[in-house]
Amino acid sequence: MNYDRILIRYGEISTKGRNRNKFVDKLRKSVRIALSSFPNIKIEASRDRMYVLLNGENGIEIVNKLKNIFGIQSFSPAIKIEKDVEILKQASLELVNSLYQPGQTFKVTAKRSDKTFELNTDETNHAVGGYLLQNIPDLKVDVRNPDINLRVEIRKEAIYLSCETIQGAGGLPVGSSGKALLMLSGGIDSPVAAYQAMRRGVEVEAVHFFSPPFTSERAKEKVIDLCKKLAEISGGSMKLHIVHFTDIQQAIREQVPENYTMTSTRRMMLKITDKIRAKQEGLAIITGENLGQVASQTLESMFAINEVTNTPILRPLISMDKTDIIKIASAIDTLEISNRPYEDCCTIFVPASPKTKPKREKVNQYESYFDFEPLIKEAVEEVETLHIKPDWNSNSEFDELF
Repeated sequence: MNYDRILIRYGEISTKGRNRNKFVDKLRKSVRIALSSFPNIKIEASRDRMYVLLNGENGIEIVNKLKNIFGIQSFSPAIKIEKDVEILKQASLELVNSLYQPGQTFKVTAKRSDKTFELNTDETNHAVGGYLLQNIPDLKVDVRNPDINLRVEIRKEAIYLSCETIQGAGGLPVGSSGKALLMLSGGIDSPVAAYQAMRRGVEVEAVHFFSPPFTSERAKEKVIDLCKKLAEISGGSMKLHIVHFTDIQQAIREQVPENYTMTSTRRMMLKITDKIRAKQEGLAIITGENLGQVASQTLESMFAINEVTNTPILRPLISMDKTDIIKIASAIDTLEISNRPYEDCCTIFVPASPKTKPKREKVNQYESYFDFEPLIKEAVEEVETLHIKPDWNSNSEFDELF
């Protein structure tokens, strides 16, 4: 079956009232970016629905792209036919036959915006439904919960037929809720946190802390591959800010008691991320923290670490079970990458007995023994920023340094 267009339903966007147009514009941009490799398509959008006109492009490939775009509740591929009753009957039969399995039920849902068409809505339902019953053995009608719902949309220029409803990613279009900076390690949690934030319309840029020679180039490549996956999910590109953290981490080891080094490390990371956020005009910081999972993720630790910034910190995974996080990581195809045995700077320098209930006054006292600000300033100034796309590689035209 050669489809002519795809009808996109907004879902949650439809509840946004006076702000709906802004969300629709963001979704249209996301769709256009995701389908940039299909030059012949045309996108038509209104407050209530959006159409992708295929103009000969590969409908199956486009369907696969649309499945991952946040802000789409569902969508339906449609065929375009002439406004003729006999053509309508025959095309409906071919379309239903292409999907029908023995024993399934159906109904016809007609919508007539062109009042000049010779059949009204009820007459169209009966004419098409009767023709299908005559020509498909054992087919039965179920108007409440059919297996196949044949939608007939009669417009001025043509009739459009569809009977598949494909679930979209849901949520809100990326960028409709502002920008935030993600603290991206090489672990399982932070990519899932990015996915959850993007699903709520947040544009995400990543910050990764790199400590050569203690962490290898393989660890860096691992993070780049995670960004490729997240860029693929978002339908565009992702900025990755790589912070060289070795000097700060060594200073912490020399100046701060061992059981407080994890707390101080996280505070320095948060300070640096916040400065990068300000430069990039972000509104929040995202972490993959999960309450009680490790020493730095107790409420006491969060209280001590959060002191260094007033910027909102989004923790999408805060109350999730680890098994649920792993399920999402597997579904978005980041789990295998995260499980590669290349450690980041946090796991390399984990103390034997990290403080699980650190005190703000103590960590402030320990950090006062050394002036970290020049090192923080240098780390921010020397940040390496990459624009990562799904097909990014080190020799790519997308390898941009800032």
